[in-house]
Amino acid sequence: MSLPEELRFMKELQHLNKYFKKYKWKLILGFFIVLIARIFAILTPKFSGDMIKYVEDYLNNGGELSALKHQLLVTLLMLLGAALLSAFFTFLMRQMFIVVSRYMEADLKNEVYEQYQNLSLNFYKKNRTGDLMNRISEDVSKVRMYLGPAIMYGVTTVILFATVIPYMYYSAPELTLYVLIPLPILSVAIYQLSRMIHKRSTVVQQYLSHLSTFTQESFSGIGVIKAYGIEPQTYKNFEELSETNKDKNLDLVKVQAFFFPLMIALIGVSNLLVIYIGGKKYIDGSIPDLGVIVEFLIYVNMLTWPVASVGWITSLVQQAEASQKRINEFLNEKPDIVNHTKEHTPINGSIRFDKVTFTYEDTNITALKDISFEVNKGETLAIIGKTGSGKSTILELIGRLYDTTHGTISIDRTPIEKLNLKDLRTAIGYVPQEAFLFSDSIKENIKFGKKDASDEEVIAAAKNAVVHKNIVDFSKGYDTILGERGITLSGGQKQRVSIARAIIKDPQILLFDDSLSAVDTETEEEILSNLKNISADKTTILVSHRISSAKNADKIIILEEGEIIQQGNHEDLVKQPGYYQELYRKQLDEKEME
Repeated sequence: MSLPEELRFMKELQHLNKYFKKYKWKLILGFFIVLIARIFAILTPKFSGDMIKYVEDYLNNGGELSALKHQLLVTLLMLLGAALLSAFFTFLMRQMFIVVSRYMEADLKNEVYEQYQNLSLNFYKKNRTGDLMNRISEDVSKVRMYLGPAIMYGVTTVILFATVIPYMYYSAPELTLYVLIPLPILSVAIYQLSRMIHKRSTVVQQYLSHLSTFTQESFSGIGVIKAYGIEPQTYKNFEELSETNKDKNLDLVKVQAFFFPLMIALIGVSNLLVIYIGGKKYIDGSIPDLGVIVEFLIYVNMLTWPVASVGWITSLVQQAEASQKRINEFLNEKPDIVNHTKEHTPINGSIRFDKVTFTYEDTNITALKDISFEVNKGETLAIIGKTGSGKSTILELIGRLYDTTHGTISIDRTPIEKLNLKDLRTAIGYVPQEAFLFSDSIKENIKFGKKDASDEEVIAAAKNAVVHKNIVDFSKGYDTILGERGITLSGGQKQRVSIARAIIKDPQILLFDDSLSAVDTETEEEILSNLKNISADKTTILVSHRISSAKNADKIIILEEGEIIQQGNHEDLVKQPGYYQELYRKQLDEKEME
């Protein structure tokens, strides 16, 4: 049996209950501040009515003019005091609810970002960056409007109705009933409009994600767009997507536009009813003085914004529900890779693959087939093979970016799943195939491997990665900013900065994924010589297409379509007919021709 729409709506926003619980005392205090502010607010019409009553009594019954002036002055001062106190507590109310909503917004963003950090690579292959960014920015902002303004004005409206309407009924029961006639009509209209807003808000947020994704990819790939001269086509695609996004927003705004005209019309009807019915009651004596009518007019207009805000609040809540639903989709995602132990598990570095098979879930491609090998601490293993043979997959499995489909990976004779995930990754220095550097200084990019590293350690790591001379040639040296607002390094420089980042970490396991492909052979030999000294007591796995990178390794394995077709050391493999020998001769000939 499916839940009604209203209950499903409540279910989505129930995720936020923990934040209400966290800040419950501030919210409770805010509730009492609202109550005090509304009490002072409803006194102002009462004092206004009293002033009219005093003047009416004077005109009808006569009396001392000085006494009337005194009464009016005292009542005016009381009215002014009530208005000032109401304004002061309204200020406190906004400070309480809006500030708390900002705290909740920060907590929710942190929760979403932490979840993003925990999710596995498969998740990021299935979802676009623009959509991820939109959910943590636009969607969370929509939810904040519910956590702050919607709740604040909702509480204000409830308290105002709970205090004003009983007083109005006490003063003139029949007149109050006439004045409240438009409210049921308003409730039905709000219910119908809210359902439409809910549906259209969901569509708007989805298209906003599409637009964010497109623009993010366009900016990231601006070099390719310019190189291929496809700016007009890209602009056309953006214009079409932007136009669709505009149309969806207009569909939503057209529905929302019904709210305020409807509210004003119904409030206008209430004012007319007060004047007409109240006037008749005053003439026939049912209402003793004009002050009551004045009070009712002020009260009705005082209820104008709360009644009108019901529609606005409903709109905010519906948009928040649509956004929270999108946020919950990611928060409810379960990471593929789970840390099974919280106990500290020190890593020495010996690695063993035992009949490991791995299939990528998103493509269903079996990258490794029944792979077995072992590399001990202090040894270097080189992996060579054609593109798509499974070389990078081995490194990803060692870092537990994925879990094996079949077979076992052991580190220090312990299955990798039983190791503390943080300890495992802390023990690894990984240089990916495509070096990624952050939009920060070169120094901070290197220190990413070790945040508390000294300048001397940074320079030493850069020297070992043979990039120090390039860095000092820049005008700002190690403080040179990379990325969007700084310089762009060459491919070889990026790789060497990434290598420095791994070296400075001083890990037990070093993984190099074809990370010397963009450097010349002379620089490669210098880096390899430095790495040999650095990795004397470490486990090193080096993926490469070059024999020059692999020849000094203790062990070499050759992969083809996910299977090991050859293994041994350089001396053994160059003597064996096969892939390694052919590659060696080919690269030797190329070197001689240079």
